[in-house]
Amino acid sequence: MPTDASNFSVTMVIRSILYTTQQASESPYNYVPTEWVCIFFLTAYSISTAIHMGQALRYKLWWMIPTVTFAGILEIFGWSCRLWSSQSPELLRPFEMQLFGTILAPTPLVAAYFIIFGRITIHFGPQFSRLTPNMYIIVFFSLDTICLTIQAVGSVFAAEAVNEYKSPTLGGNIMLGGISAQLFAIWVYLGLAAEFFLRRKYNAPFRRQVIKFGKGQRSMSKDVQCMIYALGFCTICIIIRSVYRTVELADGWSGTVISTESYFNWLDGGFVVVAMYTLNVIHPGIYLKSVDTSLPDEDKVNLSYVF
Repeated sequence: MPTDASNFSVTMVIRSILYTTQQASESPYNYVPTEWVCIFFLTAYSISTAIHMGQALRYKLWWMIPTVTFAGILEIFGWSCRLWSSQSPELLRPFEMQLFGTILAPTPLVAAYFIIFGRITIHFGPQFSRLTPNMYIIVFFSLDTICLTIQAVGSVFAAEAVNEYKSPTLGGNIMLGGISAQLFAIWVYLGLAAEFFLRRKYNAPFRRQVIKFGKGQRSMSKDVQCMIYALGFCTICIIIRSVYRTVELADGWSGTVISTESYFNWLDGGFVVVAMYTLNVIHPGIYLKSVDTSLPDEDKVNLSYVF
């Protein structure tokens, strides 16, 4: 015969399950964000962002502040709001705020990849690149800014719709367009990067240089090669994240993908935090340091080409 104590325990467990289920059904996430997961990512992003800020100041790479560091700040903002939601899952405001932060965060991070690759092409054979080094920054940074704007507008539309208990489909479609455009830009960038390294390997320049860079083709040090591998790895991380967010938004606001917390934790939070820490460890201030000091003075100022 079960005791009164055991009956009470079973009853409390059932009530707890029912309460949690009710919370999830009332939450705009379609689940209750797990508190310890939110704390973990909030801590991880805070540490990485603080290190990136210190590294940017230490190596005087000011462009790392509005790119990688700003990406970290947006992630901190987004995961802080998810932590808020873990305590009050029924509230719409933290859901809207985390949507804004986590959607936009990788965009400035990707801009840093474009800048790093542009620096590599400057010093190791700009004649092998379809675009001039400065064009990588101008073209892809402009595309990144446009994608950022589109995603921001979409997140605002979606947040307002949710707040007014209307369908957020329009905002979701706008965000989907922004993420898809960003994903397309990344694939184009990868294609151009692959072409650069192949042309350099087989000595098939895309354009003729007016002024040659020293004697023969400048060789890449192990540090630079390590930076290139890290850059490729980070890009793959962001591609996986972007594919996930594209599928998530295409599946709809009540779909299986957006309603599964583990997908978001692993495929968004996980891959972006890995990309952030990879650049902490293999930082351009360290691994591209020899690049800035290896060029003769005349090569630093004479980067002109004939098409």
